[in-house]
Amino acid sequence: MHSKFLESLSKDEYEKLKKDLADIQSNKCYICQKEIDLQLQETDIDHIVPLANRGKDDKSNFALTHASCNRSKKDANLNIARILYRLKTLQDDVLAKENRSASLKDLLEQEKGSKFEFKYKIENDEIIYSFSEINDTNIYKSKIYEDKLSKENSCFIEVPLEYIFHDDLINPRGINSSISLLVKEFSKGNPQLHLSLARINNGKIQIFDGQHKAVAQILLGSRKLLLRLFINPNVDRLIETNTNAGSSLRQIAFDKSIMRQLNNTLYYETITKYQNDHNLSNDCFDFSEEQLVEYFKGENANIRKYIVDSIKHTITHSSDNLLKAYIDFEGKAKELPISYSAFEKTFLSTFIDSKLILKTNLSYKTDEGENPRELEINQLIQVLNIIAEEIYINKFNPEVGVSRIEQKIIDKKDSDITDAHLIAYRMSKEEVLYNWLQYLKKVIESYFTNTGKLYDSRKLFQESFSDVLWANIRKFVKNLAALPLWKDKSMASTHFSGKKNYDFWREVFETGKTPDGALVLAKPLNYMELIRE
Repeated sequence: MHSKFLESLSKDEYEKLKKDLADIQSNKCYICQKEIDLQLQETDIDHIVPLANRGKDDKSNFALTHASCNRSKKDANLNIARILYRLKTLQDDVLAKENRSASLKDLLEQEKGSKFEFKYKIENDEIIYSFSEINDTNIYKSKIYEDKLSKENSCFIEVPLEYIFHDDLINPRGINSSISLLVKEFSKGNPQLHLSLARINNGKIQIFDGQHKAVAQILLGSRKLLLRLFINPNVDRLIETNTNAGSSLRQIAFDKSIMRQLNNTLYYETITKYQNDHNLSNDCFDFSEEQLVEYFKGENANIRKYIVDSIKHTITHSSDNLLKAYIDFEGKAKELPISYSAFEKTFLSTFIDSKLILKTNLSYKTDEGENPRELEINQLIQVLNIIAEEIYINKFNPEVGVSRIEQKIIDKKDSDITDAHLIAYRMSKEEVLYNWLQYLKKVIESYFTNTGKLYDSRKLFQESFSDVLWANIRKFVKNLAALPLWKDKSMASTHFSGKKNYDFWREVFETGKTPDGALVLAKPLNYMELIRE
């Protein structure tokens, strides 16, 4: 809304107000808290509390900001904008330094939390505790309640940040964009209706559910959080409950990559239980995936899922996986070319058989470097790296991103879109990606066929690849990326406009034409021709 107060000022009065606000704010932008130079930088004066929210239209409700900060802010309320800017800075720093999403752990570290172990004792139906390390000498008591169905014990306590940690075993998620809604909601004084949940683990209070609620409260200045604290819980049950909440029960928005990480944890818990039940040492793996499935008969389907998801998770999140830098794990970003959903439906579904359970021991041929699962994982990562090197690295520019690429071309606003960027973007479209990966799979299969070696198509990556095959894979990807259609800007309003289905691109690759007969390729794709120099 326009400010009648500001509109009533003369130019000199407006400039004086700028100078006064700069002095009050120690020459720092109200939003980003970085230095403002009135002579060098464009600035804005804006209401701290918007007029629409009953903010006053006078000097007491004005702040000075960089013009760029004010115009790109995500909220009309400058206090909320400042909070969200601070969070974004943290998220960007964590992503740049560790290539992951920021979580409650990172905010707690920034706020000097996560320092001390929780000292307590239990007497009768009460938990007795103190926070003496922060000079609080009071002795507190809270009643312990037993859940009648699960038999789990918990209590409700208010905990200083110095004693709170993030539980990244049960809840490995990062902070997503929904946090801004929670910050706005809590800033209005509206209460949270569901407390964050925590457990005591090795003397630490760890939040495993309600991470975003905790983050929002901390960002708004809370130094203590009210928690439901589980005492000596069954961790497997908590993991299973949290997993089900994000899948079958749909209570929270778990993305599929997080589900895989949880199932990865559950797989290793399953192995440990099998070892304990059979009196095996924790370094003994002389049993097979099939034996695990048979032993845990009541959880047959779950165990199969844990095994396959563990493989997929290990490949996807490996530090050696160069393609990982181009996968959008949050599902909201507009900077990265491959959504996790597309990665799963293309790469993972094409190259990993979700029904394959091995009969060989988990430790089979490990010493020789030919363990089937290890080969599968390492060789798939190597394929992903070849694709990353030939299509994405130093070619796709995250600053240009993927938003409205074809429309920018149509509107002639594509000066920042290089040919290499456009090639990477178009080859990453899910329906396109799925179809050309089928040809890549044929390159691998045909190599084994031509060498006369028998192979199981379900175990393709469990066979050691030769140097010749690796060279064929690289030549295929390189030659495919060099085809003219990927950088043909005249196709922006036709073949690459909107989302086509899988069959559309299958027909283009098989015939060179679209289903309605429009020519796209000079001739159908031939994977044998694409592995030639």
